[in-house]
Amino acid sequence: MIDKICTFLTNKIRQEMTDLDDERAEVINYGLQNIIGEIPKFFIVLIVAYLFGILKETLVTFFILLPYRCFSGGVHLKTHMGCIISTCLMYCGVAYLAKSIEFTQITIYILAVSTWVFGMIMIKLYAPADTENVPILRKKERKQKQILSYLVLTVGTIVAVVIPNTMVANVIIFGYLVQSCMITRFIYKITDNKYGYEVYSTSN
Repeated sequence: MIDKICTFLTNKIRQEMTDLDDERAEVINYGLQNIIGEIPKFFIVLIVAYLFGILKETLVTFFILLPYRCFSGGVHLKTHMGCIISTCLMYCGVAYLAKSIEFTQITIYILAVSTWVFGMIMIKLYAPADTENVPILRKKERKQKQILSYLVLTVGTIVAVVIPNTMVANVIIFGYLVQSCMITRFIYKITDNKYGYEVYSTSN
């Protein structure tokens, strides 16, 4: 249904913009799918979170992870259903763990530092992790997003260590750990994704 709506809108745009080539039209179509597809997905995540009694924690998780995911990138599953399931597992799963598990302050410190070290290495190796449909080809943009990924990860880790709220600290630790995994070559391989910059650099 979403694919048909996006194709219809893309065709309408092409009728208005006659100079739009197939490649640019494909990018527009992909962007529309992300925008339109995100709306029902977000509400489904909220409904699932409400049913499991973790609505507040899921909202906290969403807003904490948003900047890090925005800058570091990550895989995108190729079907809407797969994307919905993975998004629910990611945000609701992190929220559930954050609410259910209580660590001592020293354990939080150790986990936060370990997550930071792991994240810094993954960012160095893979961020920003783009996709074939939305490649990041400009070196300046890639460098900026990588630096911002470092910054967000570092600031978030500091917050996790100093904040007295255990749930928020857990969200940062679990969430950043999961997101750092989502940009790795291993996750890209098992989800049949390819880094866009590698695909287009190879083809040029």
